[in-house]
Amino acid sequence: MQYPLYVHRDSGTGFRASFPDFPRAEASGDSFGELKRNAQEVVELMYDRSEQLIPAPTCSTSELHALDMDDGQGIWMFIEINLARVTSKAVSVQFSLLESLLQRVDAAAKERHMTRSTFMTQAVVHELDERYEGP
Repeated sequence: MQYPLYVHRDSGTGFRASFPDFPRAEASGDSFGELKRNAQEVVELMYDRSEQLIPAPTCSTSELHALDMDDGQGIWMFIEINLARVTSKAVSVQFSLLESLLQRVDAAAKERHMTRSTFMTQAVVHELDERYEGP
């Protein structure tokens, strides 16, 4: 799957990058090739044998540009993440929300430097944990 990655030039000749769909994942490399390999490895390490749901990639460039991580100093690129190497897989879900609720979701996601998908996934996980792992 193609995931967006926000890339900055690091001091010297290297690069560092962050995934909006994987808020805790960061990668670095001396070249774009090394950066891509390291990004794949970071995602694999985060999700291998994990019960965490891998979020679907954010494909909307307008949503990506609206994120606080887009400081105008870097570039967006999409990289292939081979999900066959990890045990958790995301599925696409389509549902409807009131426009006002969606605006609140987007504002909360932006405040937390997340994409809409990541925010919704974490909200669902939180709700289920509260409901089924309570006292």
